[in-house]
Formats: sequence, structure tokens, C-alpha cells
Amino acid sequence: MPSFLSFPRGRYTRRMLALLSVAAITAGFVVAAKAQPAPAPQLDAPLHIVVGYAPGGATDRVARIVGDKLSQKLGVPVVVDNKPGAGGRLAAQQVRSTPANQNVLMLANPAVMVVAPLVFKDNGYEAESDFVPVSHVNDYDFALAVAPELPVRELNHLLAWMRANPKQANVGVPATGSLPHFFALMVGEKANVQTQVIGYRGSAPLLNDLLGGQVPVAIDTADVVLPQHDAGKLRILAVSGAQRSPFAPKIPTFKEAGLDLSATGWNTFFAPTSMPKDKVDRLSRAIHDVMQDPDTARRFKDSLMTPVVSTQAQTVAMLKAYRAQWSPVVQKSGYQP
Repeated sequence: MPSFLSFPRGRYTRRMLALLSVAAITAGFVVAAKAQPAPAPQLDAPLHIVVGYAPGGATDRVARIVGDKLSQKLGVPVVVDNKPGAGGRLAAQQVRSTPANQNVLMLANPAVMVVAPLVFKDNGYEAESDFVPVSHVNDYDFALAVAPELPVRELNHLLAWMRANPKQANVGVPATGSLPHFFALMVGEKANVQTQVIGYRGSAPLLNDLLGGQVPVAIDTADVVLPQHDAGKLRILAVSGAQRSPFAPKIPTFKEAGLDLSATGWNTFFAPTSMPKDKVDRLSRAIHDVMQDPDTARRFKDSLMTPVVSTQAQTVAMLKAYRAQWSPVVQKSGYQP
């Protein structure tokens, strides 16, 4: 009697072996399919990064540093589109209506995503409902600088001079309604000094007037004024971070200089709410990986900016805390465009 492990010979044996082989291969495919994770959504077209300012500014430089690295990471061209106008709001108005099939991100700062929604009655976009936070990529401090001929070398000396000369206590900022504008108001309130804030059309004309003595004090982002400070053309009396800037370790913070005040700005990537969630997740992870690259960190530091490595969840939490800090300041100021 044949064993139960043996098979009859002939055509029946060949058929059984073929069937067993097919079953084994099919089972292998099923196991392999279960073991492999779902493929990440691919970008089948260039990625556009929209910046609401002219080329050459801090936000534009951030977009180009990250964009170069993202192109390598994603395997598609990354194009920086500068859409200046209305203090960055024009870009936000355009990006909010982006169709779902387009690969578009916006790189924006607090002026666009925190301040403008509070001070403009018809902003043309809703910062929280029209956009999805993707990744927070850098922070920056503000710096208070004085003209070279102003006879002060410490913040408390400047505040005393401003109290004694209220008609001359003008503070220039790169734009009305900008974060430096509101930080200047915070400084005046905290120091009990009546200041006249003068808005300029950008950092270049502000620096020209500061160096020329037309305005005695300026508040701008630290990366803008540090090169002039290092060259001895003006004096920075304090920076706004909680710790001293790694780019200017000899300059005190406002707290160290006697004014209990700290604040920072940031640049963050946002997607329009039309973008599918899986694509938002893919871009968020890609930017997170790019920001961990030591060469990215070096390029940020060469531009006098502090890089940030942040997940999407951490970005959302940062925005919530930031709005809680700044919304009362902006609303209390009573500022009207």
C-alpha cells in the first residue's frame, strides 16, 4: 500500500505539483504585500514655494535654502515664486485658492499669519481655516539699534534719553503693521516711554536713515542689522531672544539689559487646505528630514538665522502658543492699517 506521503506517478503527479507551486507563489505574494508599507504619495510635478516678499529678504533666503534641499529629497524641481504685495497678504490670498492637484506651499511669517488677521477687517483669507501648518523651519530675534552719533551705549541710557527727549524718541521699523512695529510698541509700554513708531518700506531705507541720522533708533530682525553692527556703523543695544544670539554673544538680551521682555519671529511652511492630507504629511516629513541635514544648518547659520527641526504636531503647538502671546499685544495697541 502506498504511503500517504507519496503521490501516484504520471500526469496526475505533474498537475498536483503545478497547483502546489502556484499556491506557494500566490501565498508568497500575499505575505509580501502585507509586509510592505503603502507607498508614499509621489510628486509628479514641480513643487512651488510661494513667498510674499521680493527676492533677497530673510523669508526668500529661507525658501531657497530649504527648496534646494527639498528638490534633492523629493526628486522634482522646486521653484520659489516671489509674489510681493500688501505685506505678504497678496501671496496668501492667491495660495488659499490653489486647486488640490497642484503642488504649492507658502512660506510665511507672523506678519501674514498672526498680525494681519487681527488688524485687517477684510483680509482676503482666513489664516487658521484656509491653511494647514506643515513645518516650522527657523526662528529669528529682533534687535534694537541706535545711530552711531547717538551718545548712548546701554539700553537703560537710551530709555533715559528717550524720556528726556520725547519729541526725538522716534523708532524706525521696516514696515507698519510688521512684527518689529509691535515689538517697538511693547518696548515703549514696558519702559514707560512714549515712542513714535515710523514705518518704512523695507529694511534698506530704514538702515539708510538710521546710518544717516534721520532716525535715532531702529528695531528690525537681527540678521539685518548685525552686519552693520559688526562693521562698526551702528550699535545694537539689545536682542529680543530669551538667550543671547549665537551670532552676537556679546550683545545682551532685553532681560539682561533691564527690560523684562522677550520675543521672536519665525518662518513656517503652510499648505492650502485643498492639498490632500497624504501629500501634506509627505511634505512635512521631507522638510523635517531636510532640516536635520548638517549642510542645511550650516547654510542657515551663514545667513545669521537659527534653523528649527519641527514635526507637524510641534508646528501646530508652536502656532497656538504664539497666537496666545501676540494677539493681546496687537489688539491692545489699537493699531489700524
